[in-house]
Amino acid sequence: MRIYILKKALALSFLILTFMLCFYFERTVVVSGYMNPVYQGNPEKKQVAFLCNVYWGEEIIPEMLKILEEEQVKFSFFLGGIWAKKHPEVVRQIKNAGHEIGNHGYLHKHPDLLSVKENEEEILKTERVIEEICGYKTYLFTPPYGERGKNVLQAATNLKYRTVMWSIDTIDWQKPGPGTIINRVLPNLNNGAIILIHPMPQTLEVLPILIKKIKAKGYRIVTVGEILD
Repeated sequence: MRIYILKKALALSFLILTFMLCFYFERTVVVSGYMNPVYQGNPEKKQVAFLCNVYWGEEIIPEMLKILEEEQVKFSFFLGGIWAKKHPEVVRQIKNAGHEIGNHGYLHKHPDLLSVKENEEEILKTERVIEEICGYKTYLFTPPYGERGKNVLQAATNLKYRTVMWSIDTIDWQKPGPGTIINRVLPNLNNGAIILIHPMPQTLEVLPILIKKIKAKGYRIVTVGEILD
């Protein structure tokens, strides 16, 4: 009898523990029906990704593409819809070079100030513009200003998008020197890191050096989509 009771207690404890673990892991991914943003890729693989947010820099991007071709690496370009609409030829250059394209909203509004429906419209308008230009349907979304309130995440989840953030920010839009950009990236490299950049002159200048130094540390440079798999 005692053995039976002990076995029953152990079985009950196991079920409770399993339930608690499932609840915990579910909460780390889904909160109140929406998916949390992803900040980093697989920590078990020695690879990093560059996430390039684009609302300007159409004169910079073709030069970036030349460097990436020479270095044989692929980046992820998250495009603002209004920018893409104005510069379809650059969008096609990015796509034809084999780089990944993500969704960065349409008008660079503050998404935390928008309703769920308004956030959905920002994402969908950009999705349609990019698809019309190069035939590619986006599925990754990075919100303007890095804002990730409930309405933003709910809208992305409703549209079956993965919201992507970053683990290393170059803050290159503040126009720092190339050395500052390098120092913001290299000491913080780790498996699965996502590095945020923009098409800035300083970033273009330092890009070949940065790529070579990252490779020298043994990291593969992959797209955001690949690093999240």
